Amino acid sequence: MNRKIKQPFNSLLVHRSPIWLLIIAFFSCNPPSPFQQLLETQGRQYHLLIRNGQVLDGQDSIPRLADMLIRNDSILFIGEVDTSSIVVEQAIDATGKYVTQGFIDTHAHGNPLETPGFENFLAMGVTTICLGQDGDSPEYEDIRAWMDKVDSVGPGVNIALFAGHGTLRQLSGVGYKPEPEPAEMAKMEALLADALDAGCFGMTTGLEYTPGTYAGDGELAALAKVVGRRDGLIMSHVRNEDNDAIEASIRELLRQGQHCNVQVSHLKVVYGKGEERAEEILALLDSARSSSKFAVTADIYPYTASYTGIGIVFPQWAKLPNDYEQVKRQRREELLEFLRQKIAARNGPEATLFGTQPYAGKTLAQLAEELDRPFEQILLDIGPNGASGAYFVMDEALQARLLEDPNVMICSDGSPTMRHPRGYGSFAKIIEQYVQEEQRLSLAEAVRKMTSLPAQALGLERRGVLKEGNHADLLVFDPEKVKARATFSEPHQLAEGMEWVIVHGKVAFQKGQLRGRQGRVLRKMKNEER
Repeated sequence: MNRKIKQPFNSLLVHRSPIWLLIIAFFSCNPPSPFQQLLETQGRQYHLLIRNGQVLDGQDSIPRLADMLIRNDSILFIGEVDTSSIVVEQAIDATGKYVTQGFIDTHAHGNPLETPGFENFLAMGVTTICLGQDGDSPEYEDIRAWMDKVDSVGPGVNIALFAGHGTLRQLSGVGYKPEPEPAEMAKMEALLADALDAGCFGMTTGLEYTPGTYAGDGELAALAKVVGRRDGLIMSHVRNEDNDAIEASIRELLRQGQHCNVQVSHLKVVYGKGEERAEEILALLDSARSSSKFAVTADIYPYTASYTGIGIVFPQWAKLPNDYEQVKRQRREELLEFLRQKIAARNGPEATLFGTQPYAGKTLAQLAEELDRPFEQILLDIGPNGASGAYFVMDEALQARLLEDPNVMICSDGSPTMRHPRGYGSFAKIIEQYVQEEQRLSLAEAVRKMTSLPAQALGLERRGVLKEGNHADLLVFDPEKVKARATFSEPHQLAEGMEWVIVHGKVAFQKGQLRGRQGRVLRKMKNEER
């Protein structure tokens, strides 16, 4: 009887299946490391190496020690780099420092055609700003022309533009009318659609300002539908931020939120008090968020004084399109009484600090004493368009609680020229005060509120999260050295502590100095930012 001789299993496979020789050989060797794989696919030449940094990616709470390789404007590798195997044009030693994505300011002001450097933003780590705020955007029927002009100038930061509702009203012929004619409404919708198709990220409203204050629910809902069809965002300076009107104003925005994503701009409660009041506002936003298919977010700046035109304290009937001189003649005593009560409710004349000449640096109370006149008489003479200023009308405890909420991101509401420290200090102040001094936020949470949270709200692709393949908008800093130097008496002092600020892979700001302007206009196209 013949019997087959059984071969050992491994011997049989190797003998009959030569492919197993390769498999065994493969597993007998160490697989290539991620860095070796990078060299095989990307080569050995890179523009920038960041060594030994504590990487905070904007999502995870725990940093990791890593190196980073950048080519052109993209992050190609995060991990351990063998420097003997590569050639780099520039190397940054980040030992003992954190590396994060550049901060995103969701509510900023400025004219890149006049002040393109934007050093004030770069110095506090901001690499992307959102313009077109409070319903006011560049008055171009074809916004592409403005975008192209800005790109030709080369801004210091990236710019995400919004179409301003007030500007749309002016361009369409609606102006200050309460109700648009059907043809005017159609033109407003068409202008908005074209702006979104050109790359705008959504629409802003300034319902406390003219002409936006004349808009009703029907008009705003129609425009919200246009924004929603293109996956955009409405950012709103709501109609009234006073303590007795803020909920109604937020609810008005939430009605637009039935059609698109919405965000409360510079969330605040004027003359409200205490953390409990903040909890009531946050509960309203949480409730809307839980029941809506669209996102509901907010941004905030870390100061208890606002800044805007003096018209904020005047009644609507004293502002455009009404004739102010006629109002003064016909309703003088009524206007004086209104101004007395309004200023009293806003913490008195001591709480209004003028920021424009010839009154810059003086409070309304100081000016009244200097001129020996009642403060309401001074306001009456200045008029609703005669000055701008800072208004100390917010409660620290209330605003701090709003700021801590995980769905509230950080903004500055500032500009290179505004006489308010928020334009030079907001993001540095978050790290200095809220992280380092008061420990209200962890550094990781603060970074998230300034990077991935705003990027998600805006719909920015390849920004906001520090990971391979994303744009190289980066910061290298020691949080203990980050300081907001701007004050109300010296509002244009650059922040300190951002050792390296990188925009699109190139150094834009280093140790207090502007090094280059690598920003660009970001255009949102078919749900993709380019």
